[in-house]
Amino acid sequence: MRITLVISTFGAGGAERVMAVMANYWAERGHDITLVTLARSDEDFYPLHAAVQRVGLGVMKVSSGLGEALWNNLVRLKQLRDAIRLSRPDVVISFIERTNVLVLLSTIGLPVPIVACERIDPRHHSIGPVWTWLRRCLYRRAASLVVQTEGLRSWAEGFVPARSVHVIPNPIATVSEEAAAERATVGRSKCVSALGRLVPQKGFDTLLQAFAQCLRTHADWSLTIIGEGPERSQLEALSARLGIGDRVSMIGRRSNPFPILRQTDLFVLSSRYEGFPMALVEAMACRLPVISTDCPSGPRDIIRDGVDGVLVPPDDVPALTQAMSRLMENPDERHRLRMRAGEVVDRFSTERIMALWGGLVTDVVGPSSSWSATPGRAV
Repeated sequence: MRITLVISTFGAGGAERVMAVMANYWAERGHDITLVTLARSDEDFYPLHAAVQRVGLGVMKVSSGLGEALWNNLVRLKQLRDAIRLSRPDVVISFIERTNVLVLLSTIGLPVPIVACERIDPRHHSIGPVWTWLRRCLYRRAASLVVQTEGLRSWAEGFVPARSVHVIPNPIATVSEEAAAERATVGRSKCVSALGRLVPQKGFDTLLQAFAQCLRTHADWSLTIIGEGPERSQLEALSARLGIGDRVSMIGRRSNPFPILRQTDLFVLSSRYEGFPMALVEAMACRLPVISTDCPSGPRDIIRDGVDGVLVPPDDVPALTQAMSRLMENPDERHRLRMRAGEVVDRFSTERIMALWGGLVTDVVGPSSSWSATPGRAV
């Protein structure tokens, strides 16, 4: 089977991490995988299997006006179409809304099925009126539209046939024994951890405010935030205003966050909205007690409230403060949640989720394809 994967960049994001898992999984099983990005390949963050054909188009130019934007997108369409044709795919799988639109436009007339994948809640994530209109028009061309939670199925079925909609969560990335044993130099006892890009969506401002309240009665705790992004300076300034700068560490990106997570005592996801938060799944896979906002969409599909984690309303500083304080002062409850959290590994294992992808590929390509006909290569 020849599969071409397309995404805008291959930087340190959750969608990119999932695409790396998919590419490596299929490449290890003998499929011909090409990964195409609009960005250059020298900006890659995640490692790929040696058999993956990597194509970085380098067409991520910033446009200064409407005319330049139109021209840049025409260039992107031309180069994207050429790259897809050269990869001779049986199926193309595209991630993220604007890239999905470009892939669907660039492949008009090509006899290849396209699987478009939404990676965040489109009901809360605006992409502008033009891109929104293009998405609604062009998604009808896709052989399948993949969303990450059942809650988004009705949104998808609003403009594509119900039979074309598939719900596939994110898989948990496999971590080698060596990586799991890697020593973390920033892990501390009585430490809250958080993981994500430093952007408004992730609600780190809410987390900092709640943590500041918690320190009034739990002054020996600290907070480690793993991630980077454009809000770093604002969040650092907020920490300073709250008087908690000496208790908060923003340590930037980590290609392997697991050793750091494993040396903390509590994980918090404070997002205002999500798609299917990998950070939450990974924290639970590390057997951490977790608190998450009950935001659209994803956390409620992952956490069984009160069983393996705690859900609180989004953008609610008092509720988050109360939940954090309760777990900080109750090691028995943290232990109880920790013991159940690891069950997420079975629910969202790579093997289980990739079996769903295998079924989808068979549906759109056809059961007589080499996917199922070649011994040892079926998912």
